[in-house]
Amino acid sequence: MTRPRTLRELKESGWQDLPVKDELRRNMIARLRAGEPLFPGIVGYDKTVIPQIVSAVLARHDFLLLGLRGQAKTRIIRQLATYLDEYIPVIEGSAINESPMQPITRRSRELAAEMGEDLPITWLHRDQRYQEKLATPDVSIADLIGDIDPIKAVSKKLDFSDEEVIHYGIIPRSNRGIFAINELPDLQSRIQVGLLNIMEEKDIQIRGFPVRLPLDVALVFTANPEDYTNRGNIITPLKDRIDAQILTHYPESIEDARRITEQEAWTERDLDVTVSPLLRELIEQVALEARESDFVDKSSGVSARMAISYLETLYSTAEMRAFQDGSHRAMARVSDLFQSITALTGKIELVYKGEQEGITNVALHLVGRALKEAFNSRYVPGYKRGRDRKADFSAFQPVIEWFESGNTLDLETNMPHDEYARVLREVGGLEAIVKEMAKPKGEEETLLMMEFFIEGLHQNFLLTKRIVDARIRYTDAVSFMMNEISD
Repeated sequence: MTRPRTLRELKESGWQDLPVKDELRRNMIARLRAGEPLFPGIVGYDKTVIPQIVSAVLARHDFLLLGLRGQAKTRIIRQLATYLDEYIPVIEGSAINESPMQPITRRSRELAAEMGEDLPITWLHRDQRYQEKLATPDVSIADLIGDIDPIKAVSKKLDFSDEEVIHYGIIPRSNRGIFAINELPDLQSRIQVGLLNIMEEKDIQIRGFPVRLPLDVALVFTANPEDYTNRGNIITPLKDRIDAQILTHYPESIEDARRITEQEAWTERDLDVTVSPLLRELIEQVALEARESDFVDKSSGVSARMAISYLETLYSTAEMRAFQDGSHRAMARVSDLFQSITALTGKIELVYKGEQEGITNVALHLVGRALKEAFNSRYVPGYKRGRDRKADFSAFQPVIEWFESGNTLDLETNMPHDEYARVLREVGGLEAIVKEMAKPKGEEETLLMMEFFIEGLHQNFLLTKRIVDARIRYTDAVSFMMNEISD
């Protein structure tokens, strides 16, 4: 289909201008009626955040997404561009996407008067109608609104009082589209003041020029509650002009968290890498433990990116072992969770108590807490979180007695699969208990659950674990103390 190229052809086509917020509203209604996904790829917000965003769009509101890091705020606002029409007509050569029906700059009005219905037009795709700016302390009014361009004035021999010497900022260039500011509190207060006219009067003024441009822009913002105290604030008049404040949140269930992680993580590797559902759940449990830990700064939050990086690192740890062993497939192990903590150490902010422990020890503690919770909640009768005294470990007595007889279990990070299976099966009573309680399917799952049970007993202080280089040794507490004395 050939699109109109002049104002005359545009009028003959029956085109009608629509304010950008009405355009968003119309397309949102169409998608609601069609029953289509509103924000594909956004998990866990169907009953909380998304309905509030829909309400804001239907009300033609500017809005703010407020939430901790890693809560999909930026992804959501970028998807708003999909609710714009695919193409709109603009005056050819216009710096601020002016409508051929309603030119607003002096240059375009003069051109429209000169050309009449032969006014040339071009078409702007929706992707070019979304602009985004990360708020930083060095952002200026010139960046956002505009300023005088002395080079333009000299080259065109214009007076500095001429409107033509203005170089428009990113907001005027977002006219008839969406403009987003990420991390709004980081914007200096005096710069935030520059947004007030745009929010309320829908126009801009530059350097005292007697020019008022009635812009048509939908404004959306994101902010992190931590920024309010650590780096800046949103000035009261600006907050008053933002029509809706929508709170985002972390996944409310492990199922939602897993869907996000598996959706985002890079898992297409050269080898066939098996990561069991148990390990995937443990990764999400580690994130939950971090968000609740007294060692971690709760106001900073624990991003969903941590679990994504953790899963990717787990894949790589298993992959590395297979490459070294010359195998064409790999299976992730429970011990790999501890070998992959590099994905955690850079993504959690510690409080003073955590800093005293050290980031590595905190990461190991979080993994241990996740393992203990998963093991006890499944296989330990009488266990309730925070009430270990009523937990009944009698079913594991054969394994505990095997270790108390002076036996040890040695595992190595790069231990070949056959050796890994052999040493686990040497633990007296372990395989029978695992098969009875966990009912694993196949050898790989059996071996994984055997290691999981051993680590679960260790996390409950029924076994002791000592790590030296890449070797992990499990033993009973008495033997461990005797070895320490000998050393």
